Amino acid sequence: MVSNPVHGLPFLPGTSFTDSTKTAFHRSQTLSYRNGYAIARRPTVGIGGTRLQFNQLSQADLDELANKTPVLTYGEPKQTPPASFIPAHVAFDKKVLKFDAYFQEDVPMSTEEHYRVRQVNIYYYLEDDSMSVIEPVVENSGILQGKLIKRQRLAKNDQGDHYHWKDLNRGINITIYGKTFRIVECDRFTQVFLESQGIELNPPEKMVLDPYTELRKQPLRKYVTPSDFDQLKQFLTFDKQVLRFYAIWDDTDSLFGECRKYIIHYYLMDDTVDIREVHERNDGRDPFPLMMNRQRMPKVLVENAKNFPRCVLEISDQEVLEWYTAKDFIVGKPLTILGRTFFIYDCDPFTRQYYKEKFGISDLPCIDVSKKEPPPVKQELPPYNGYGLVEDSAQNCFALIPKAPKKDVMKMLMNDKKVLRYLAALESPFPEDKGRRFVFSYFLATDMISIFEPPIRNSGIIGGKYLGRTKVVKPHSSVENPVYYSPSDFFIGAVIEVFGHRFIILDTDDYVLKYMESNASQYSPEALLSIQNHIRKQEAPAAELETKQTEVDPAVQELEASIDTIQKRLKEHPCKDSIREAFQTCDRDASGYVDKEMFFKICGSLNIPVDDSLIKELIRLCSHGEDKIDYHKFVRAFSD
Repeated sequence: MVSNPVHGLPFLPGTSFTDSTKTAFHRSQTLSYRNGYAIARRPTVGIGGTRLQFNQLSQADLDELANKTPVLTYGEPKQTPPASFIPAHVAFDKKVLKFDAYFQEDVPMSTEEHYRVRQVNIYYYLEDDSMSVIEPVVENSGILQGKLIKRQRLAKNDQGDHYHWKDLNRGINITIYGKTFRIVECDRFTQVFLESQGIELNPPEKMVLDPYTELRKQPLRKYVTPSDFDQLKQFLTFDKQVLRFYAIWDDTDSLFGECRKYIIHYYLMDDTVDIREVHERNDGRDPFPLMMNRQRMPKVLVENAKNFPRCVLEISDQEVLEWYTAKDFIVGKPLTILGRTFFIYDCDPFTRQYYKEKFGISDLPCIDVSKKEPPPVKQELPPYNGYGLVEDSAQNCFALIPKAPKKDVMKMLMNDKKVLRYLAALESPFPEDKGRRFVFSYFLATDMISIFEPPIRNSGIIGGKYLGRTKVVKPHSSVENPVYYSPSDFFIGAVIEVFGHRFIILDTDDYVLKYMESNASQYSPEALLSIQNHIRKQEAPAAELETKQTEVDPAVQELEASIDTIQKRLKEHPCKDSIREAFQTCDRDASGYVDKEMFFKICGSLNIPVDDSLIKELIRLCSHGEDKIDYHKFVRAFSD
């Protein structure tokens, strides 16, 4: 009797009971992995870790005991190594069974075919029992071909069974996703594998072909009896061989005609001709690639075919007696094509070699058809019309929309607001112009001149702006290359001619003297000498007055010195003869005195510079009382 191993009781019904102190009821692990492979081992303990009471020998130990032989007679036997475990994905890696099959589908929308046979390849992958169906691509079939069913395990029936390699054989039908495939053949590897597994293969069948595909493979061309001239031989012999000729079409005789260049191609393979126009940059023409498309060109037409409507119908051999051939294209001779006469002046090296071998012509010339360009016409400006500057007027001849001439910006920035002023007299034969004085303003920034005439009361001449700011051309300079007045032309005693009027420079301001001193290299020795003489004349009266002051009464000496200085400075005053007459006219009592208000009015009308320091001093010395002036003393300064 077997007793309870824990409590010593017999293992009988009613005497066994569960251990209430037991807390572990887990099941021991019997499956493990080694190097990525699952390995099962025999359990040694039961639930909760209770040791099992049975034989713990492994299968290898049992096999060793079963095969143990006496060692006394035969000695110790050699043990056979156990077979190692190889998983299916390793044993059947890259081993695929290939079957050739086809399936048939209906074509309801075509009148040329009612059904279509599509050939496929069925692949069975042994490593995971998956399958795929691929249809070889047929060129121009119009059907989406390639992988019909991607790799997967395919269901065999509704019970969830899948196709196995044991279900595949030649000469059977299998249904996959509603399509029935007929297996007709397999490859060599598939045949060897199935036979090694004890499967008897059915005999192979012939692959069924698609009737419409076979119909399309038949040639549509109908061969006829070849003529004496073999066009196919010509095509094969002269394929891609083209004669190239360079020609011109001279249309200068017509209105607006010109001489235009063309390239004529003659194709030896079919005796066709095309004409291309040579385009140049800025020729004003649309860049059409072809003037005449590639076609056969008739040379002589049938008599009745001259009125043939060639613009809407193609010309055939029935309307043409002779076509243009390669011998009609000769360098140096004219050629009429579609009513235009082309002159061929050159060809390429291949054409020269072809004519030498075919026709024996080895001296094809190269004619120079380029026309010598006439000498460029010199652009002459029209005569100057007198309006505005010469440069501004010339811009109308250079562009449709004239632009202002370019200015020297650096010169304008360096000489901005720098003006040279000169006092000038008008050289005129008329006596009324002798007393007129003018102020010349020369603007260094733009080399322009303006003239202002100070107004003189009761002179009969309206003063003010005599000439607006403009450039003045020197006399005797050409219109094409005008020479303008520059600062070096203005000095005391210089004659300036402005639009037919001659002016003499009499005096300058202090800024002109400083400018001439800092830019002496721009002026001639004559100009510098005139300025030096002018300064000496201004300093001479002051020296004479100093010698006379020691001999005469101080007041009289001062008056005489002032009168002498003014006489030398204003000896050429234009109104010196009429000054005394003007004062005597206003002095009705002949007292020799006039009011200060009347005195200044007379001086303003006679253009006497009362603002000058010398004149102001003379007026002070000639004053008599608070409101009277002795004009006899004042007039002495303006008389000889």
